[in-house]
Amino acid sequence: MFTSNYTHKVQYYETDQMGIVHHSNYIRWFEEARIVFLEEIGFPYQRLEQEGILSPVISVDCSYKSMVHFGDTVLLTARVESFNGIKLKLYYQVLDAQTQKLMACGSSSHCFLNEKGQPVSLKRSRPDLYSVICSCMEEAAD
Repeated sequence: MFTSNYTHKVQYYETDQMGIVHHSNYIRWFEEARIVFLEEIGFPYQRLEQEGILSPVISVDCSYKSMVHFGDTVLLTARVESFNGIKLKLYYQVLDAQTQKLMACGSSSHCFLNEKGQPVSLKRSRPDLYSVICSCMEEAAD
């Protein structure tokens, strides 16, 4: 199964007065993990934008399992949950880097658009990218 991995050390500014990570930061971490995922499959987000392909978030969710604190290091994993050529859904896990304890999990859904904001079928416009994402999804199903 192809899973992208991203390690993050929790910064002070990401926490509240109790030293616990504010819930909004998990969504930011998901985005960071998505950027790493795209880099790891050979299609950095900057390259896609330069080639006229945008990928906005259409939904995101997060389930919090345990508190993460200032100074902790977490491992974020990202994998393809579903993909139809126009929409992509990624699944994330936030694990304690030392214990591998699940701290949070969630997903984000994205679509692919051209610069005019119209949906783009990667199967037709970017078969190379379509093929790579499909292979990641197939690996995830194994």
